[in-house]
Order: sequence, then structure tokens, then C-alpha cells
Amino acid sequence: METFDYLKTFYEAKDEDTRLLSKRGNVEFRTTVRYVEKYLKRGMKILEIGAGTGRYSHYFARFGYTVRAVELIPHNIEVFREKTAVGEDIEIIQGKAIDLSYYADESFDITLSLGPMYHLYTEEDKKRALAEAYRVTKKGGLIFTAYCMNEPTVIQYCFVKDQLKPTMARGMLDEKFHCLSSPAEIFELYRTEDITALTAPFAAERLHLVATDLFTYYIPTVVENMDEETYALYLKYHFSVCERGDLIGISNHTLDILRKV
Repeated sequence: METFDYLKTFYEAKDEDTRLLSKRGNVEFRTTVRYVEKYLKRGMKILEIGAGTGRYSHYFARFGYTVRAVELIPHNIEVFREKTAVGEDIEIIQGKAIDLSYYADESFDITLSLGPMYHLYTEEDKKRALAEAYRVTKKGGLIFTAYCMNEPTVIQYCFVKDQLKPTMARGMLDEKFHCLSSPAEIFELYRTEDITALTAPFAAERLHLVATDLFTYYIPTVVENMDEETYALYLKYHFSVCERGDLIGISNHTLDILRKV
């Protein structure tokens, strides 16, 4: 199958909105929103690349921001449009992160790329996606890029689920335990040094590298069963440590925040 076919099949069967509404998924959502809102100002224009079903796009549109969105998968676009409320200044088009030619240079104050880097498997495509996000962002604007991380898969899948030897036999781990993905595995995985190397060529200042869910998926049942007071304290703890450099690499998801200079 082609890359598109794997992704189409995966996202047609997956309810991304429900994932982000669960307590464990909400840690990632609230962390991402927290950092975007840190820099948002009235009148700013937002682009979301790989918008999925629109959880983030609709959130910001409903607070009065102009939002433009790009999504590859038709099913996700249908759900996105169904969830659009009256009065939202929002538009979605079908497209790829590696080609945003329908947008002019420096069109947006905030560019959110919260999914594309999960599903790009060559260095060329990764760099093209980052270059396009950089191009359409205004000078002084911010680019938020999400990544899926390597170590959670090694720990949670290879060791906890006893899949290490089969994974190695399929040639999906190198000698340094870096996961080797293809479209069939859906998710491309990164280490913090990979992110730094990919972003190094761009004239940008890193403001934050954030572990958006950190320990959450290591203790998912514990998090889901927390009462509201305990969950609030868990979030407080999470926010207090989510930028610690010694912890970021074990998070399932991270968020790299760059300012274009």
C-alpha cells in the first residue's frame, strides 16, 4: 500500500477527538494549548497543518481567532467540517505538509504542525515540511511542531509487551535501539537530538522543548482513575517538570516551539 492508504485506513478507524478528551489525552491537549496561549495575542492568524478532526483548530476559532487548516485524510476533513460551529472564522483544505504553495510567504502569526512529523519517513520530506511551516510563518512568528518519541515505544512496546526480539528480527531497531519506521508502522519516532538536527538549518530561536504527556502513558489507568483533585495536582506536577531536559525524551509526545528570526 501507499503511505496515504495506510494513513487513511488508520484514521478512519481511530477516534482522535475521544483520545484527546480522555484524562490521559487531555494532558497532551492542555499542555499544547497552555504553550500556544502563552504567545497568542488578539488579531493573530493561525495555521494548523495536519489538523486532523480539528480539536485544536476549533478550540482557537471559538475564542475568536482566524484559523486556516490543512488536512490530508478525507474522513478527518468530514469530521472537522461537521464540528464547525456558526461564527467560526475557519477554513480547511485538503493538502500535504510538504507543499503549502497555496499560502503566501509570511501569512501566519502562529503555525501549528501537530501531526505531520508523525507520518513523514524520509529526511527530505521532514525538511520540506519544516521549511514550508517556516516559510508561511511571519518573521517573529511562532512554529509549534509535535513529535512522537522513540523511547516510549522501546519501553512500552518492545519490553513491556515482550516484542523486543520480534521487532529486532524485522529490522525495526538499529544497534542503538532507534526505531526504524515505514508507512506500515504509521508513526515515525524521534529522539531530542533528531529534532535539534532537523531544525538546525532554520533561522529560528528555540523557546521551549516540551514533554506534552511525559509520564502519562506509563500510568494510563492510574491517570484515568484519578479524582478531580488528584488530577489537578497531577497536571500541576506535570507542568512543573515538562521542560526538564533529563525527562523530555521519555515522553510519548513532545512539542518544539520556535520563533522565526
